[in-house]
Amino acid sequence: MAEDFAKAVEDGIKLSKRIYFGKDRAVAPPNLVPPMAKSSRDLLPSGPMVYAVISDPGIVDNPDIPSYQPHVHGRCDPPALIPLQMSAIAVDVDCHLDTAFVTVSGIWRVHCVKGSRSCDCRLAFPMGPSGSVLGVEVDVPRKSYSTQLLLMDDNDSGTSLQSGGFVNSNIFTLTIPQIDGGTNLSIKITWSQKLVYAEGEYCLNVPYTFPDFVNPAGKRLVKKEKIQVNVNALPGSEILCRAMSHRLKEMKRHAGSMAFLYEAEVLSWSTTDFRFSYAVPTSHINGTLLVEAASVNDFDQRDMFYIYLSPGDIKRDKVFRKDIIFVIDISGSMQGKLIEDTKSALSAALFNLNPDDSFSIIAFNSESCLFSKTMELASKETVERAIEWINVNFVAGGGTNISHPLNTAIEMLSSAQSSVPIVFLVTDGTVDDERQICSMVKSRMTNGESICPRIYTFGIGSFCNHYFLRMLAMIGRGHYDAALDVDSVEPRMLALFDKASSLVLANITVDIFDDLDEFEVHPSHIPDLSARGPLTITGRYKGSFPECVKVKGILADFSNFAVDMKIETAKDIPLQRVSARDQIEHLTAQAWLSESKQIEQKVAKLSLQAGFLSEYTRMVLLENDHLKKLKESAGKKEALKKGQPQNAENVQGQRMILLPQLGIGFGNLKATVENTPPGDVTKLPEVPEIFKAASNCCSTMCSYCCCMCCIDFCSRINNQCATALTQLCIGLGCFGCITCCSEICCSGNDG
Repeated sequence: MAEDFAKAVEDGIKLSKRIYFGKDRAVAPPNLVPPMAKSSRDLLPSGPMVYAVISDPGIVDNPDIPSYQPHVHGRCDPPALIPLQMSAIAVDVDCHLDTAFVTVSGIWRVHCVKGSRSCDCRLAFPMGPSGSVLGVEVDVPRKSYSTQLLLMDDNDSGTSLQSGGFVNSNIFTLTIPQIDGGTNLSIKITWSQKLVYAEGEYCLNVPYTFPDFVNPAGKRLVKKEKIQVNVNALPGSEILCRAMSHRLKEMKRHAGSMAFLYEAEVLSWSTTDFRFSYAVPTSHINGTLLVEAASVNDFDQRDMFYIYLSPGDIKRDKVFRKDIIFVIDISGSMQGKLIEDTKSALSAALFNLNPDDSFSIIAFNSESCLFSKTMELASKETVERAIEWINVNFVAGGGTNISHPLNTAIEMLSSAQSSVPIVFLVTDGTVDDERQICSMVKSRMTNGESICPRIYTFGIGSFCNHYFLRMLAMIGRGHYDAALDVDSVEPRMLALFDKASSLVLANITVDIFDDLDEFEVHPSHIPDLSARGPLTITGRYKGSFPECVKVKGILADFSNFAVDMKIETAKDIPLQRVSARDQIEHLTAQAWLSESKQIEQKVAKLSLQAGFLSEYTRMVLLENDHLKKLKESAGKKEALKKGQPQNAENVQGQRMILLPQLGIGFGNLKATVENTPPGDVTKLPEVPEIFKAASNCCSTMCSYCCCMCCIDFCSRINNQCATALTQLCIGLGCFGCITCCSEICCSGNDG
């Protein structure tokens, strides 16, 4: 989909050459992407963008300065996307603990469509790591649009289905129907994303890079951009600002919170993403426990708690020694770039092992292939031998059988001592015995002082069951991550491995859960604390917490560790919003495993209340026609005067547009059995050749020919040449329809 989107933008940029901005050089159109520097990646949005969806190239023109344009036969199929010019932009970011809520407001103008015509407009915006869209609001003259979540069962079969959804794992699109040429669109976008924790710093990265052609064509007028950032870290902690991409000015500072502001007058929009990082310096493991009373409208009237455990500035020699087995899927769907990137990531992970770590590798498809039946120390020679083995044995082919290699890995790690045993599972497929696998793993996990095998899972693409992998990691007290795009496999896999190889506190327990009247914890099995990021534990409870809570665990030298956490009331931190996404994902995994309708309903209620998407809710776009609403309100008053009954729903002047399902789903067993590579989609039925011949010719001509150049060329040829050229074009056009012509000729008489 990303390639199709980029191709549509490329066609739109070529089509935008039809737009005439006048003779004055001061109002010349912005520069387009240089052909030699252009790639499909360059044409994907790197900041919030809006595009005119052009099916009929004949409507493309300057709405302010109409110009002569030659008539264009045919349509653009698929539609071209012309980037709209942006006249205002503002960003508001609220950072709470490890989560950022981003709101972007901007104004875009339909500068490329005749004033008498209209087109759909497609909003596209990239989000940061683990981004989740929360809402979109659009205002145009006489109408407004806003997104809303509904229960799956509430979807009206009469609503119209709209194109949109995710282009890739982090770029969300939404289509706004039929906007007139020359119209200004005021758009407000809200999403959440995770702060990246690296080297003791919390890093925020907001996509905020705009190509030159979104700058309004005209005299170089000064434009204002604004960025506001609020940071709420651990209560009472010190915050140190580390780095920033834009010149932020500190507006206020309190213990545990800061506020920054950036305002500037610019001639062109930002060409760099907005980056901001800060640190909460501490040399030891620390944390806090936040509580928040349930609101009056909360469907769950139990109070909320949020445990935030930070690793502090832990040195490399304070991490656990590892016994790790890589269980890697090499089924037929892992062919091509996917298997090569997996091999590259695995090789890099092996080189990053410490010499006192031990490892083995199991490659699996329908069968399993072991690098070594025993654990091998990660010496330089052994790692090089393992990489040679990988290059020979990692050949994509066969089916998918996860149960046998996973069971083998757990058995091999059952006797591990003085280390953290880790199973690192990578797969892109779904299997039919996933619930049995979870039961088997749960039975193999033992309690006590020893450390049972940890399971880290990594899913690739949308055909694997990500909730099975999440549940497997939860049972195994590990972590889960995924790469929905093939291009992100290597970096995300290495990031998960880095987290697994940097554990500083294991077998974590919280001593007050047994004293509460009732409690619910997410995740249900507390994972280990890694030096590569904080650990969060959320949930609901009834009862009362003591003034201090003790969190216990085992350090890398296998000594006991305990830290006292103060109970703090969450004042400036909205706990439900911060914890909602993690709770939804954990509960969805539990609902899948237990096949519980009750938990599904709970997830749906939480999704509607917090505004986060789930597998059991659906996003819709509500269209409010203000003019129609006024007319209907006036009609209702008139009808009431006459004593006529009115339907209240009609007065609202509201239309519902259903968006495609945005969840990742529960895997695709059929695609796995057929070894369909991740990213492949079922092709739509082919367009009949008679239509394809006409449309492709015209769309190609529209894409590659500058209309002003055509006009200039035609004005220079004589009448005889023009006649010959016309006959040639007619002949070429008819050539695509030769089948139809022959049928017509055959059906006619001899005359």
